[in-house]
Amino acid sequence: MYETHFGLQEAPFALTPNTRYFLRAPSHADALELLLVALKEREGFIKITGEVGTGKTLLCRLLLKDLRDRVSTAYIPNPNLPPEALYEAVAEELGVDVSKCANTHQVLKALNRRLIKLAMERRSVVLVIDEAQAMPEPTIEALRLLTNLETESRKLLQVVLFGQPELDVMLGKESLRQLRQRITFQYRLSALDRQSVSQYLRHRLAQAGYNGGELFAPAALKLITRSSGGIPRLVNVLAHKAMLAAWGQGARQVNRAHVLRAIRDTESARQPGLLARWL
Repeated sequence: MYETHFGLQEAPFALTPNTRYFLRAPSHADALELLLVALKEREGFIKITGEVGTGKTLLCRLLLKDLRDRVSTAYIPNPNLPPEALYEAVAEELGVDVSKCANTHQVLKALNRRLIKLAMERRSVVLVIDEAQAMPEPTIEALRLLTNLETESRKLLQVVLFGQPELDVMLGKESLRQLRQRITFQYRLSALDRQSVSQYLRHRLAQAGYNGGELFAPAALKLITRSSGGIPRLVNVLAHKAMLAAWGQGARQVNRAHVLRAIRDTESARQPGLLARWL
């Protein structure tokens, strides 16, 4: 739509997670560094939480990309599974043929053999679970039991949990205290501040091929920051719609009025006050 008008090679604010667009904002850079250090130290459970749209899935994919050549990984994007299905999913992710397993016990035995084989090859194994707050409580307990697989000298499996704040609430239950005590590293992703939002917009535009001047006027940038609350997904939505509004008027720069139109069209954005709308 507006790519040619603004000199872009592709749409810069698509909602599909793309690691090429990852910005090392302070919070997200710290989270990635913590993940890499904790996994290097072979810690058992690591937890990353954040509000909806703060970039957990993008961070998750970046981690998997970084680990790909060095460790064996299992990725579960939708963990709303019963315990038996979780075991089968992890086994299949690690290349275990479970088609001949008659029951859960056989699946676990086959999975254990695979983990021991990888350990003998000196390959670490990392299980990454996205949207972990969706796991039923019995499945969380099954996950804890899965991490009991170990040799005399090392754990056979490390687990990284990515989830919304509801995950913290769920793990706060007394019935899950054993797993909670195993979480040795945790981090809470925070929203972007105004400076980071500005860097975020410039970074994504540059990755999409933009090489012109400031595309978002200072007032537009301020309004995007305030209305999005610094949530990257909302920043994307508002920036995209504001650019559509500017393109529709033939404007070369996104101004405050364009952002206001985007905000009115976005239910989850914070609406500006009456005085701000009048101004």
